[in-house]
Amino acid sequence: MSGRADLTIPMLDGTLPPPGSEDVTTLVLAAEAARADLAVAPDDPDLHATYAAILHRLGHPAAAEPHYREALRLRPADASSWSNLGLALLATGSAAEAELCQRRALRLRPDLADAHSALGMAQYAQGCVAEAENSFRGALRLAPDHPNALLNLGTALQSLDRLDEAHAYYLAALGAGAPPAKVLNNLGLLLQEMGRLDEAEATCRAALDQDPDQAEARVNLAMVLLARGALAEGWRAYESRFALATQPGGMRRFLQPQWTGATPPDGRTILLHAEQGFGDTLQFCRYAPLVAAAGARVVLEVPPALMRLVGTLAGVVEVVMAGDPLPGFDLHCPLMSLPLAFGTTLESIPRAVPYLHPEPAQAEAWRQALGGLRGRRIGLVWAGSARLDNPHAAALDRRRSVPLETLAPLAALPDVSFVSLQLGPAATQPAPAGLHLHDPTAHLRDFADTAAVIAALDAVVSVDSAVAHLGGAMGKPVFLLNRFDTCWRWLHDRDDSPWYPTLRQFRQPAPHDWATPVGRLTEALAALRPAVPDGGPSGISVEAR
Repeated sequence: MSGRADLTIPMLDGTLPPPGSEDVTTLVLAAEAARADLAVAPDDPDLHATYAAILHRLGHPAAAEPHYREALRLRPADASSWSNLGLALLATGSAAEAELCQRRALRLRPDLADAHSALGMAQYAQGCVAEAENSFRGALRLAPDHPNALLNLGTALQSLDRLDEAHAYYLAALGAGAPPAKVLNNLGLLLQEMGRLDEAEATCRAALDQDPDQAEARVNLAMVLLARGALAEGWRAYESRFALATQPGGMRRFLQPQWTGATPPDGRTILLHAEQGFGDTLQFCRYAPLVAAAGARVVLEVPPALMRLVGTLAGVVEVVMAGDPLPGFDLHCPLMSLPLAFGTTLESIPRAVPYLHPEPAQAEAWRQALGGLRGRRIGLVWAGSARLDNPHAAALDRRRSVPLETLAPLAALPDVSFVSLQLGPAATQPAPAGLHLHDPTAHLRDFADTAAVIAALDAVVSVDSAVAHLGGAMGKPVFLLNRFDTCWRWLHDRDDSPWYPTLRQFRQPAPHDWATPVGRLTEALAALRPAVPDGGPSGISVEAR
């Protein structure tokens, strides 16, 4: 049950035959002229290919697709049109078909560097990052200064966690004439992941100087600002997340206006709706009671796994499952826009815990079920969710996750019983010798179940996952094993969290170094005293492994 750790991704770039000036007015006039020419000569493959490329450059790949196909029907051996059709298909989400088009182009023209780079883009979109790297390198063997291939190779290397190499290729792409706004956006995100926040901020601002409308760079800037504690500017910039290409559909559209905090609710009904991952919802649902206290009637829409749990929030009159019909409401607000609506600064973060609560009878049942475990009872989560459909997100998940064997030092702790809260494929990892895990996860259907188990524990040890947020929201001691390139919400160079007073961070001092934070964690757990009294027998069985 882990949520998304970060939002933006490095940008790829394709190549199209230039149909003329990039000025929109000129392109529109060129499109009108090409359409008029096609009315006179509808069987001219060059006209179809040109018209398709203009539409493509104008941002209408779906409209370009039939004209690419018609050009290819009339001239099947046109490698460039096959490659351009592949780029149009990729832009509309058909990555597998896009790959086939690029392979067709390369059978016709093995020396077509653009097609090698575009093939890599299609492979990357399908999560085949190593294959994409090979394709981008194939383009560069043919054209060493190919700007798009240099940029795209940097993107692949960034998602393969080879950050220094990616940095070099981004600089090379800039020198070769790749779109500077895209390169600077990627470079800004990369520098953030390398922990170089001053340079990251400057680079994101440089990207916005190149293209003030580039949402990716503005969101990357937001994440740098939020990580540094510059929340006021950070929240404003973070609103650009709804314009991201990676957020299909952008902001949800309602007839009702968005509540921005500028005026009091005055008894009106406000729909607060979850976005992004479970952890984001658990962190920002804390604002729902504040909206109610401001005078609103609060309706909260969340995914099914959070329905029962968020019903314990103060001031929420109705919880709606995402996808179900909505009740009547007057205003709406995405959960992660509420910090902006309340003008949240580091000093004014609403930090009162607990604000989420387990069901009392269920929590008591788990207290009894786990009451026979020896000593301190510690919940354990060692991995996030593997988002294999998104190469960059998958790389972040790899970096935030700890191989279970790395936690072997915990086995030496006396009078400690570890309770697995790990779900997903990582739960099958074998425990290191001596680390005995008691596993109740077969009983966990949703976050309310997980909360009931956490209530029976003395503390939670977790990587950056939704369970860390849940433990913090419940006011439990949380020991966060945090990666070097920390998510913005944990701030920079802090061992505590203003969002969760009971949370302590154990950060990697350098990438891939889990030994240091695990050693510090082991010392901290040795000093922990039990906080939950032992219980008696219950009807719940807990498997040990």
